[in-house]
Amino acid sequence: MIALVILGVFTLVEATGGFYAHSIALLAEAAHMLADSASLLLAIVAIYATRRPPSPARSYGSARFQTLAAYTNGLALIVLTLFVIVAAGRRLLHPVDVDAPLMLLVAAIGAVANLGAFVALAGARSLNERGARAHVTSDLLGSIAAILAAGIIWLFGWLPADPLLSLFVSALILRSGWRLTREAGHVLLEGTPPTLDPESLSRGVAALPGVQGVHHLHVWSLTGDAPVVSLHVATQAGDGDMVLQRVHDYLRDAFKVTHATVQVERSGCVDPGDICHQLPDGHVVGG
Repeated sequence: MIALVILGVFTLVEATGGFYAHSIALLAEAAHMLADSASLLLAIVAIYATRRPPSPARSYGSARFQTLAAYTNGLALIVLTLFVIVAAGRRLLHPVDVDAPLMLLVAAIGAVANLGAFVALAGARSLNERGARAHVTSDLLGSIAAILAAGIIWLFGWLPADPLLSLFVSALILRSGWRLTREAGHVLLEGTPPTLDPESLSRGVAALPGVQGVHHLHVWSLTGDAPVVSLHVATQAGDGDMVLQRVHDYLRDAFKVTHATVQVERSGCVDPGDICHQLPDGHVVGG
């Protein structure tokens, strides 16, 4: 919320300064700050939405709102950056006189504001929070580019510095936007968290006493940080409760998995389509 207030106020400052200074870098920065204000608002709404308790319609609750917000913010970052690239290209073809002193002053004020917003968002961990910070980071880079461009124009009168630096920063922002969108899309598609190796988890569970085989293993995440696991475990008749507790303890201690659904079955692969692997001790690992 602090970052949102800072960016909201200084969006007007950047837009006014860019208009009177005829600076594409400042106008691009103002556009970024406007979009980032919207992204921060979306992130805040997502955070409050995740606090809703689970319901019959949403048994997992609304935690994935944060991932959806991160995905939307990543796409917005990419689209906005593409617009800046087009505007900078046009400015290269048709240079316009720039008021370098005014541009430098406004860019410096914007840099301070963006730095304050960046500090306010320090320690972001979830995809949603990282998405908000990525927007603010792009603003900070844009302000630095505008400061450099203003200095070059003021000292040397070289007008292409304004759009060229905008293009350089846009390339950096485009990369971070694509990475955020890709990571959020991976979570939305129930992808395996990068910090967890399913093969290692499967073999570790299969090696537990009483476990005869592992199959139907699925690993995903709701928000990109806390993994969720479901699997079927084959065991001898009568060992179910003991094996179930061992599996839950192992998942918690070895992989920090606190949300796991474990189905205990009799030894061997249950479905004909399962692919089974025989371990040296006779255990069967399937998937």
